[in-house]
Amino acid sequence: MRRTIAMVAACLLAAVTLAPGGASARAKPDVDTKKALANGFQVAPKSTAKSKTPNAKPAGANPYLALLPDPAAADLSGWDKYLAAKGKERARTKAQQRTLAAAPILVDEDEPAGVRGSNDTPATAQRVDGFGTSAGQNPAARLLGTLSPEPVSADAVDPNTEDDGSIPLAGETGIGETRDGITTSGVVGDGPHGSAGSGSGDFDVYQLTAQAGEGITVDIDTPAGGDLDSILLLLNAEGEIIATADDDGVSFDSLLNFQFTESGTYYVFVTGFLTLPNDPFDSGSGTGAASEGPYGVTILVGESDFDFYAVRLRKGDVLGASVTGNAARLAVYDTVPREVQGSTQDASYIFPANTPLPGGGNAVVDYVAEKAGWHYVAVTSGRGTYDVTVEAHRPALEGGTPPVQTLFLDFDGARLNTAPFGGPGVRTLSPFSAFLGRWGLTRADEDAVIDAVIATVTENIKSDLQDSGLNGRFRLQIKNSRDHKDTFGQTNVSRIVVGGTIDESGVPTIGIAQTIDPGNFETEETALVLLDILSDPAGDEASLNTYITPASDKVAFVGRALGNVVSHEAGHFFGDWHVDQFNDIPNLMDQGGNFPVMFAVGPDEVGGTADDPDVDFGEDTFNPGENFTGTEDTLSRIVFGVTS
Repeated sequence: MRRTIAMVAACLLAAVTLAPGGASARAKPDVDTKKALANGFQVAPKSTAKSKTPNAKPAGANPYLALLPDPAAADLSGWDKYLAAKGKERARTKAQQRTLAAAPILVDEDEPAGVRGSNDTPATAQRVDGFGTSAGQNPAARLLGTLSPEPVSADAVDPNTEDDGSIPLAGETGIGETRDGITTSGVVGDGPHGSAGSGSGDFDVYQLTAQAGEGITVDIDTPAGGDLDSILLLLNAEGEIIATADDDGVSFDSLLNFQFTESGTYYVFVTGFLTLPNDPFDSGSGTGAASEGPYGVTILVGESDFDFYAVRLRKGDVLGASVTGNAARLAVYDTVPREVQGSTQDASYIFPANTPLPGGGNAVVDYVAEKAGWHYVAVTSGRGTYDVTVEAHRPALEGGTPPVQTLFLDFDGARLNTAPFGGPGVRTLSPFSAFLGRWGLTRADEDAVIDAVIATVTENIKSDLQDSGLNGRFRLQIKNSRDHKDTFGQTNVSRIVVGGTIDESGVPTIGIAQTIDPGNFETEETALVLLDILSDPAGDEASLNTYITPASDKVAFVGRALGNVVSHEAGHFFGDWHVDQFNDIPNLMDQGGNFPVMFAVGPDEVGGTADDPDVDFGEDTFNPGENFTGTEDTLSRIVFGVTS
């Protein structure tokens, strides 16, 4: 399921380009595509649709690990299915290999089955005593409980009559007034704006009311042989999108689960992939008729059940949790408390092989504790029993020999195996110096540019982390191929190769890391920063040349921009996920698609001038297309993983 709860303005896409036959074409990275991605929607065609091997690895670089030149080209749906399948395989393998020092604490939920309200907030969370990483505590626990949301039923009702494609024309469901839910059917495409009509796209809109604290489930089922690839939008009375959903994780039917924080009137839009309304108050404002066909829909609204458990963590503890059974969502809250990661997926296959963190569940979360104190694990979105595995570990470098992480920047090119990045195998990458001329620089500028790259990486991933004061034991050595012997292959040395092209590597990306490693348990990893797209002629948003003018200090700009990209990739294998590249918070872990921010181009839209900002690690919301919610602190995740 692709979903985001970010509050986004109602003015949506104006021109998502659709290919003949309704399939979404590779969209250009214009403002409308950015709005689609900002709402958590895939824009690229779903190459795995109707596939006989639905869990096959999609084409292209893994979008969770890669800084993509065009994130609109990523088959997010395919990658979600692939990661879920590989996560289950990983969990089975680790279960056979895994040995714990002691059996986990077994915790039965105090709240009786069928009851709600006694442990539904952090303030009322059930404490897991004896859990922790201090001496005499157990770092593992199993939480056994039952979700008991309000029992609701769905009344069968007649389908909406057309035109029902906007908020003023929405079909009234009676939900929240006379009933809890409905089940009905419809056809996307039979309205006046379907492919046989105006062609702007058909929406079926359902009106309901809900109270704060209630949850909604919208479940689409297409009949056998149906062609509809549905999407769902949930809007408030002002026309603002508050949640979206695409695939349910099994098929291309949509499943939306959302918890209301405000009482009011809401609207469910049912349409086909990928049609969106420019104006939700105008049924003819769609972006073009896309996927069409019949469907069945069930909409249920009732009081949700949250089960919160309190676990005491030390500063720097690495928490991992996984849920199986009848719960679909897991979240972790910090000491504030605020949600620091919520998940409806298992992306643990992206972790390195030697991580001790659990996986293999309906949902998996990870977190590195910034402060000592009570933290909270929340279970929701389901009905019935569940089983949560919670573990806490100390960072791998504590007590290591040597106890210092080295980050090695390789500007000399490399011969390496690209298979860990999805490439074809052993390939040779050209050195950094081969690309200088493409930025209008010469070999005489090479040392100055390398100095600027090293200075930027040092500031981003060493000085800023030391200055944060979060971890007095933070230690990181940054070495490079110009000034130091190549020590990659030695203990606690990870490297970033700065050079090569997509054709040389066989990996279609700008940058890519080997894993995402909360806690830095694998201290000897590799990442790539390829230079062909970054040095392409001006015109492409992902090329540095687009921002170079006679006013630019080219050496400073190229060094700063490359240093930021290098820092982004190091951030991954030191524990960071992507954050939202389209909000107003610049962050080094922003996903691709908003390159002026990553390259630190200032308001004058020219790189290498006085108004260029300093982009850093810090707090931001998770990337809306990658199935996580909450606030990620991309600095604190690194500062505790890289510790002596």
